[in-house]
Amino acid sequence: MHLEHTLHCELQRARNSSCPVVLVMSSEPLVLVKPEHVPETVVRLEGVDCHPVSKRQLKRLQKQKQWEDQRELRKLKRKEKRQKRKEGRQSQTEENINSDSRKRIRRDVVPSTLRIMVDCSFDDIMALKDVKKLNKQIRRCYSENRRAQHPVQFYLTSHGGQLKQNMEENDKGWINWKDIHIKAEHYMELAKPEDLIYLTSDSPDVLEELDDTKAYVIGGLVDHNHHKGITYKQALEHGIRHAQLPLGSFVKMNSRKVLAVNHVFEIMLAYLEKEDWKDAFFSVLPQRKGAVPLEGEANLPDRNLDGQEDIGGDDLDGDSSEEEDASKNDLNSDSVEQNP
Repeated sequence: MHLEHTLHCELQRARNSSCPVVLVMSSEPLVLVKPEHVPETVVRLEGVDCHPVSKRQLKRLQKQKQWEDQRELRKLKRKEKRQKRKEGRQSQTEENINSDSRKRIRRDVVPSTLRIMVDCSFDDIMALKDVKKLNKQIRRCYSENRRAQHPVQFYLTSHGGQLKQNMEENDKGWINWKDIHIKAEHYMELAKPEDLIYLTSDSPDVLEELDDTKAYVIGGLVDHNHHKGITYKQALEHGIRHAQLPLGSFVKMNSRKVLAVNHVFEIMLAYLEKEDWKDAFFSVLPQRKGAVPLEGEANLPDRNLDGQEDIGGDDLDGDSSEEEDASKNDLNSDSVEQNP
């Protein structure tokens, strides 16, 4: 009983001491000592024989002391963690509210019944590098349509050949696109002839406004003007209407009037939102084109020397390279209408 009382008192004094008191075992009776001052503080417990204390035991006792000393620090850290978790929950709640707001905004979108078809039937007359450019322009069109206030009914027609192979090799996610109709059929099989309007720079007709009941065809051709007039000839052969965008009526450009497929597509989306051709052109045209508004000039299409306006489907050189990285969030959606 005396031994237990003595041990209790010495251990209690050890806890209050600035340095730990440890058990030292030798041939002498059991002693409690401070490791830094072994010769000084020695308490002998008579009648008790002990074995030597190992280094491992000594380290264990030191760790125990360190654990006791850091008790308040651990409490403080636990409090900080609880605070961080609380702040995280509040932040998550705010994100959910913002997400719900974005969903509400998305529900406010009013889809258009207007159809825009990219005619991919020129695959066999394009070089592979130009097919790759067309692929990027199509991806841009898809991305812009997904974010548009009035998304159109987007079609890829005559889909196959080099274009399909390039899409599969570079991004198989296209098979999961939604709000797009990817068809192997020709556009003539997907709409009534009287509803089709082919957009071509060679047409003498100028598009005044967009009709939601019509299907507008953009030539999916990137050929650097090697096949001038091919889309106009195709429209004549199929007996369908044709027209050119009224670019020359509103815009004066320092460079060639060459628009990529995605430029034409985005201008039409912008017109559906703004209902103004001028605003639509200047919200889409790249600054490097040097486009400026026409002032005091006749509202007639701005012609080249050969009498043909260099715009639209058959002269798309894919020069929109800095714009062609479409949103990957949009490109990784979860459904698409395809042919078997």
